[in-house]
Amino acid sequence: MTALLSDRLRSHRLTAPARTPVAAARHMLAVQGQEFLAGRWALGIRSSGAPTLAAVDAAFDRGELVRTHTMRGTLHVIPAEDVRWVLSVTGDRQLRQDASRQRQLGIDDALVRRVESAFRERLADGGRTRAQLFDDLIELGIDPAGQRGVHLIYALNVRGILVQGPVVHRDDAVSREQLFMLGEEWLPDGVPPADPLAELFVRYVDGHGPVTVDDFAWWSGLPITVAREAVERGRARVTEKGEGVFVGTVRPRRAAGADDAATLALPMFDEYYISYADRSAVASAESAALIGPGKNGMVRASLLAAGRIAGAWTHSAAVGRHRDEPIPELFGGEPSPDHAAVTSALRRYADFVSTH
Repeated sequence: MTALLSDRLRSHRLTAPARTPVAAARHMLAVQGQEFLAGRWALGIRSSGAPTLAAVDAAFDRGELVRTHTMRGTLHVIPAEDVRWVLSVTGDRQLRQDASRQRQLGIDDALVRRVESAFRERLADGGRTRAQLFDDLIELGIDPAGQRGVHLIYALNVRGILVQGPVVHRDDAVSREQLFMLGEEWLPDGVPPADPLAELFVRYVDGHGPVTVDDFAWWSGLPITVAREAVERGRARVTEKGEGVFVGTVRPRRAAGADDAATLALPMFDEYYISYADRSAVASAESAALIGPGKNGMVRASLLAAGRIAGAWTHSAAVGRHRDEPIPELFGGEPSPDHAAVTSALRRYADFVSTH
């Protein structure tokens, strides 16, 4: 176990769990959530005790957590209080990166404004599912097919007009859907940080360190020149641990009996793996090829042992199969966790997801 991996396990709250899933979210700032169940488990595994999916869903229902496109054009789970200031840093960049695709789909500012006006009217009395918003587009004479509907919603997400809030609950099943809400009504009022760009860098370091400026540029989706400016503006609020390597000034407290060598079942797209420009510390070339991102952009759920990826696992959230046991796949080589350690790690996830 290297010092780098030990520090990252601690920063990610994998050996220093937060008191609650919401506290974990505040520490991490944003965790990838394009696969909704994976984003919720990312908070569960970073929480102490025996957190449940129901507890995480309740935080969405209370408005403490939301899901939206915070950076890199990717859905993240983020505390509702942080959405506006994060988008003030990343929103324009995301819109510019999507501009070409929007032109191909016939989406311009006038169309976005028209859809925004219609959605405001329809959302005035409460949230709507994506399918309902697509029906609204059809009523407006706008075909949502060919990803047009997806990119229109994306444009409103990145502008802070829409966020995904309360969970659409299903009887005896794991919900994978949320209601879209108006940001101005669902997001809390608050005072933004004095320097949002510096704040984004500091919060990334706190939840992911040790990191470099290249790692921050990758995670935030900002140009390297802007990332370097963020480092300079936030440098006094972090600790430089070696030249160009940063960790949080205040570190989470490791749990009593925490074991850096423990086996953990991380979700798809987990921050511990995906949020760095260089992932070689966490995964061998062979493991990285098996975990992803693949050609379809997917990143598999992984088994972590001694801080490094040792395998993958699968689990279906489909109705009737959500109570099935997760299935492990060990890659061989080092590290190689034993059967009991893998079983225990997957049991922790199964207990989380079975209480929804």
